[in-house]
Amino acid sequence: MSDASADLHPDVAALAHLLGTWSGHGTGSYPTIEPFEYDETITFGHVGKPFLSYGQRTTRSDNGLPSHAELGYLRSDGTSAVELILAHPTGLTELCEGTIDGPTITLRSISVVGSSTAKPVRAVERHLTVEGDRLHYVLRMSAVGLPMTHHLEAELVRQA
Repeated sequence: MSDASADLHPDVAALAHLLGTWSGHGTGSYPTIEPFEYDETITFGHVGKPFLSYGQRTTRSDNGLPSHAELGYLRSDGTSAVELILAHPTGLTELCEGTIDGPTITLRSISVVGSSTAKPVRAVERHLTVEGDRLHYVLRMSAVGLPMTHHLEAELVRQA
């Protein structure tokens, strides 16, 4: 996902603290499901263009089975504005916009589109903070007719 020989594009310099692979543990809940725990790996890479590549995979902590995945891109124009474009294997695409404020990135969906077989998701909010080699995030969503509600929280550590 990353070309070490490529210089980081200046438009995404404010996102440089995300680069690398992060792994850790998270918890999930939603009013329509039983609470769960998961293990997660996220990778942010670059190829010298004005975006970072993003890949995420989770497995259930209780049985090790794959749980979720996302692929996409983080874009910026060199200001505090940031965009996240994602594809989910559950039939959803997500477009978020937000801001970069030092180590913190706050994103809110401006569009979530699902296939005819996808569960209805109306909106998603993501809040990521990097402190040294730790990445903490919280994800809230409005889905299946419910208002914006806490869904996921994880603490990841940068891998060597």
